[in-house]
Amino acid sequence: MPDVLADVWDRVLRFVQKRHSGLWRSWFEQIEPLELQNGTLRVSVPERSWQQYLQKTCNDALAQAAQQATGHLLCLEVACEEEAAARPGAREGNTAGVFDDAELMYFSPDYTFDHFVVGPCNRLAHAACVAVSEAPGRAYNPLFIHGSVGLGKTHLLQATCQAVTDRQAGARICYLSCETFVNHFIAAVEQGKLQEFRYRYRHVDMIMIDDVQFLSERERSQEEFFHTFNTLYQVRKQIVLSADCPPAEIPKLEQRLVSRFNQGLVARIDKPDYETRTAILHKKAQLRGIAPPEEVIELVARKIDSNTRELEGALTKIHGLAMLEGGKITLELARQALGEEPAAPRRQVTISAIIEAVTEHFGVRLSDLQGKRRSRSIAFPRQVCMFLARDLTGHSLEEIGGHFGGRDHTTVLHAYRTVDRLCDMDESVRTTVNALMAGLTQK
Repeated sequence: MPDVLADVWDRVLRFVQKRHSGLWRSWFEQIEPLELQNGTLRVSVPERSWQQYLQKTCNDALAQAAQQATGHLLCLEVACEEEAAARPGAREGNTAGVFDDAELMYFSPDYTFDHFVVGPCNRLAHAACVAVSEAPGRAYNPLFIHGSVGLGKTHLLQATCQAVTDRQAGARICYLSCETFVNHFIAAVEQGKLQEFRYRYRHVDMIMIDDVQFLSERERSQEEFFHTFNTLYQVRKQIVLSADCPPAEIPKLEQRLVSRFNQGLVARIDKPDYETRTAILHKKAQLRGIAPPEEVIELVARKIDSNTRELEGALTKIHGLAMLEGGKITLELARQALGEEPAAPRRQVTISAIIEAVTEHFGVRLSDLQGKRRSRSIAFPRQVCMFLARDLTGHSLEEIGGHFGGRDHTTVLHAYRTVDRLCDMDESVRTTVNALMAGLTQK
């Protein structure tokens, strides 16, 4: 039986590596299969963050791989050695101290300081986050990090959280998006649970809020956040915030909040230069357990100069194409993957083409996208449409909103930021968006 289990698991891994290369990580080889019984395949990992990555990001891919390997529908159960050991006082993986709430962000095993590439573009922000992780509440408080999309803000915030939980097993860390904070506040008001809400967010050792620009134009939420900020600051609890612009440039943000955000350290992250892009590609390749030729790394670094996410997407695409064509990454294959061949020119993308691709992928109707329904099954495809329209067409935010039931530019901008953040957090969302983008631009 052990030999049969090992063979099944090896076939599962090979299937994922070939068919879902964007999800593959080098540490997959360290996953230990435990048993295959009663329709359940149980495996074990040493770290809680690995367990979360497999459960939240890879579950569908692993289930598909297991069915392919055995011919049967199987459930995947991921055990964590840290939980099994249950040592007194030991941390529960990288989520120790984080509230048990499905809306709060989980920590990616990719987002640690070891996996962050430091360059002139991000040196100050990185150094500040390291200092905060070593002395929360004393080094830089508050710490405000800002920069454009895909430059590493979320990576640094999660790396700081994980470093703190490594050093302080009992630390109560609240890490969430500003949108989640606002939604929780609205729900607390509606349900008459403001005291519970305030206790929840004001009795922590560290609070980290991503995309704080979401407070823009939300007066009651700004007031609540102001008092939460003051309460934590006065008792020397660490506050770390991120946004896509500096405090003073967040539209309609109260001056008293701007002043408090500026009273600590404000650190900007810029676009990476060529050397940093090259180092990022090497690091991402190492995470995936691949070794592209140096000429391929240089090609990608020269061609893509925008942000880390696009560099990672290009590497994922090259790796995926290589797995489908024999496993070897070559310069010719990389050029083909990046659309450098004359036979595969980038075509002009229209909003109509985007809508057609998204409705087909998600199984929704155009009338749903243009309607008022806000259920996630409709809202998320609508947001993906807006994200792709902003990235792939020359239309203004107002023009894009007009195609989706006359929504205004702030709705389109919020949709773009939401999908962008999800691409940072969730590999499956990133894979979906990249696949749609590739299909639209390379047909």
